[in-house]
Formats: sequence, structure tokens, C-alpha cells
Amino acid sequence: MITLTARAAQHVKDFLENRGSGEGIRVGVRTAGCSGLAYVLEFVDEPNDTDEKFSSGGVNVFVDPKSLVYLNGLEMDYVTEGLNSGFKFTNPNQKGECGCGESFTV
Repeated sequence: MITLTARAAQHVKDFLENRGSGEGIRVGVRTAGCSGLAYVLEFVDEPNDTDEKFSSGGVNVFVDPKSLVYLNGLEMDYVTEGLNSGFKFTNPNQKGECGCGESFTV
């Protein structure tokens, strides 16, 4: 299961509304960085047949089966820290991350 906090859900809803289309967001992982994996977000206009679909805060969240192994239990928040804003991921599967915070290990 993937969940969004109220702030994250509202941010995605606002973005989809401004964009004018979209079924939700896709969350996945890719090989990257010094720790091995990085989060990937994209808007979904048409879900893939193999996607797992979750609904959180009124937002559809799609995850491919290979990524779900690494993301099951993930909570996404949207935070502002100083001049920077972005998604913060709390992943119970994550065992560590690189020093710059761009990638993680499971």
C-alpha cells in the first residue's frame, strides 16, 4: 500500500487540475546514485494493465509490480524546507541512503 499525507494529496490534486488531465501519479524506482535506487514520479494519463492502483486522499497512485517490492508501505509527504519544496518519502523498506539523499538501499 502507498499512502499520501493530506499535503501531498492536495499538491498532486492541484497539479493535476492545473495540468488539465491525468488519472493520478505513478511512483516507481530506478537504478541510480551511489546507494542503488532512486524514486521516480510521473503523471499517469492511462494506467498500464500491470499497475497496482491505490487511492489515498482522493488521488490515484499507480505502481508497477517490480517497484512495489521496494515501495510497499511507502508514505509520501510534501514539505517545504527553507526555499526548497518537494516530496518526502518515508519508506519502511529503506535500510540506508547516500550522503546527498538522492538514492537509497533496501
